[in-house]
Amino acid sequence: MKKREFFQAIASKGLWRAIALLWVAAIVGLFPPPVLAQATKYYPPPLSYSHAQLSGQDFSGKQLYSAEFANANLEFANFSDADAQGAIFSAANLIGVNFHGANLTNAMLDQADLTEADLGDAVLVETILLGSLFEDTQIEGADFSDALLDGAQLRQLCAIASGVNSQTGVETRYSLGCR
Repeated sequence: MKKREFFQAIASKGLWRAIALLWVAAIVGLFPPPVLAQATKYYPPPLSYSHAQLSGQDFSGKQLYSAEFANANLEFANFSDADAQGAIFSAANLIGVNFHGANLTNAMLDQADLTEADLGDAVLVETILLGSLFEDTQIEGADFSDALLDGAQLRQLCAIASGVNSQTGVETRYSLGCR
């Protein structure tokens, strides 16, 4: 077999294409494009504390954008003035938690126990709160604009709603749609 016939046989079987693709894949894997490195610099993965035991922890003033606290025990934790936009607190134990002045816009607090929690002056715009407990919860000045609450929760919160949110200027009663 001549040299030329050999290369034609290899080319016809696609072997060269396979070798070239493997070579490119190896180069890209070893030396990822700078775009990927920049993406993780500007958009780091969210913090995940799901199922964690974090009773009494201090998260006050922290940047917790899209952090995950699902099913976590956060009893008496401090989130005052924290930026927790888009954070997930689904089914978390939030008994006695301090969310005073926290930004919880677009957060998920569904099925959470907010007994004796302080939501005073918190921003809960477009927050999902379905199925959450609000026994002895402080809500003075909280902004619930466009938050998802069921009818029983609305009646309970409207009975105690008062104040104006210092960050948004919205009255608590108005944000809940109280009559």
